[in-house]
Amino acid sequence: MDAVLREKFELFKEYVSTVGGEGVVVAFSGGVDSSTLAAICHMVLGERAVAAVAQSLIHASEELLTAERVAGEIGIPFYVVQTSELSDSFFCANSENRCYFCKKELIGCLKQLAGQLGFKVVFEGTNFSDLSGHRPGFRAVEESLDVFSPWVVNKFSKDEIRQLAKYLGLSVYDKPSLACLASRISFNQQITEEKLVRVDNAERAVRAISGAVQVRVRDHDGLARIEVSRDDFALFCSVAVWDQVVVELLWLGFRYVTFDLRGYVSGSMLRAVDDGF
Repeated sequence: MDAVLREKFELFKEYVSTVGGEGVVVAFSGGVDSSTLAAICHMVLGERAVAAVAQSLIHASEELLTAERVAGEIGIPFYVVQTSELSDSFFCANSENRCYFCKKELIGCLKQLAGQLGFKVVFEGTNFSDLSGHRPGFRAVEESLDVFSPWVVNKFSKDEIRQLAKYLGLSVYDKPSLACLASRISFNQQITEEKLVRVDNAERAVRAISGAVQVRVRDHDGLARIEVSRDDFALFCSVAVWDQVVVELLWLGFRYVTFDLRGYVSGSMLRAVDDGF
């Protein structure tokens, strides 16, 4: 770690101690941003910091196990909060500001947990690089009392957080970015339990068949658009692989199966809107 990042790290620990000194609940997913934040909070605050992961149908079925494993690796106390995004008609309508309603639901549950524990604040893991993209969920953070985004406040980029995670010995330092399953469904198409379960099962099937790590199955009203990292394209250069993928996804209820030759792009549903798809 270079001298500049080391100095930022020391200042970051001071920030955590000052703002989170009366106890903090860290919004946790097991991804690199929230895991690094949780590790530093645990390092600075000890038992006055806990990690809390949201559990609901919008999260891939494997994420809870991953989050629990990473929390154990860090040594931070771990809680599961049940969120109910599908009870919110605004969320289910799936407009381009859908993430605002999702984040608002999560923050409410985390603040409730903080109150039960006698803690003062909630930390969440938006990083400074995120702000250059489409982040309606961040508005919910800005509107909430005693909810902070330490990476944003201290201007830590995604790359700097990965460097810190590696320095701290976290196994997730190079983990691909996460996004909730609702992000796979075309904007303005209703979000339903059936669609979320189908996408979750489809992505697990594509990963199992191909061996690809970063997989998205975008649901365009029953048309499956598969995105993988361009580095993994070679894994799909087989008729046998395609046959298995097609059979599995049609069985799950998709009517058509396609492959996006542009590769995986975070937030590509926004690009699809711009393209008129």
